[in-house]
Amino acid sequence: MQRSFYTIGYEGSQAEDFVRALDSAGIQTLIDVRDVPLSRKRGFSKSSLAAMLETHGIAYVHLKGLGDPKPGREAARAGEFGLFRRIFGRHMTTEIAQRDLDRAVDLVCERACCLMCFEHEHVNCHRSIVADHIVERTGLAIRHLTTRGDASLHEQPASLPGFAVA
Repeated sequence: MQRSFYTIGYEGSQAEDFVRALDSAGIQTLIDVRDVPLSRKRGFSKSSLAAMLETHGIAYVHLKGLGDPKPGREAARAGEFGLFRRIFGRHMTTEIAQRDLDRAVDLVCERACCLMCFEHEHVNCHRSIVADHIVERTGLAIRHLTTRGDASLHEQPASLPGFAVA
């Protein structure tokens, strides 16, 4: 069976269900790819999430360089997904994004990891773009978790359409 890594979004979740899904999948390290690791939702801000994960034996790593910059988040919220992909594609060429992508690649090759951000659905979420970049470098499969504990296999595109710098 091909090794894989995971992604998950916490939108609509309770912290306890979120951690239970990670535990069930055998996640050893949660990689937070939010630009700003704060949340109005109880349990999902950086410090409280890291503390809760620690009690379950799961390490927490925040990689700010893999977060979607504010203009990208605004475009995605407005449903302008082409613009969002162009903005995030440009961001992924920056030094900080490449440095944190290198770190994420190292982590997923070392242990069972899960990329995390807010959006429940991975389809129009930047974490899928980050995950596709990791697949390009590692050949690992991507599985998208939900707080219901299920995981779907993500088919890697032949190229990263719509992510070109424009």
